[in-house]
Amino acid sequence: MSGPVDLHSPAVREFWRERHLCTVTTLRRDGSPHLVPVGATLDPAAGLLRITASRTSAKVRHVLAGARQVAVCQVDGARWCTVEGLAEVRDDPESIAEAERRYAERYRTPRPNPERVVLEVTITRLLGSARLQA
Repeated sequence: MSGPVDLHSPAVREFWRERHLCTVTTLRRDGSPHLVPVGATLDPAAGLLRITASRTSAKVRHVLAGARQVAVCQVDGARWCTVEGLAEVRDDPESIAEAERRYAERYRTPRPNPERVVLEVTITRLLGSARLQA
């Protein structure tokens, strides 16, 4: 069984601290989905998910063009979780530093990138496998 999961449940929080790659789906101008692998970090206290990206990437261009609805999913065997929400592109130094710090905690220190921006997703829905619904 799968369905809504609680952003603040210990199982969900732990799953999003483990090192897993994710995918983000954005929408092209024609409405077709664009899906790419990303590293993502969950901030339950703020109700946000963050993705660092280059400002020239397609996912960033889609959001800047107004396609703000995104979905981010991670899977590990029978466990999965999808975050849906509205994305904004942040390019201020504080937002980038916070996203880099969180990325380093979950994955590794990100390589230098002067074109780095942050896709900051305000979470509107969280879905997951039965193993995360406990």
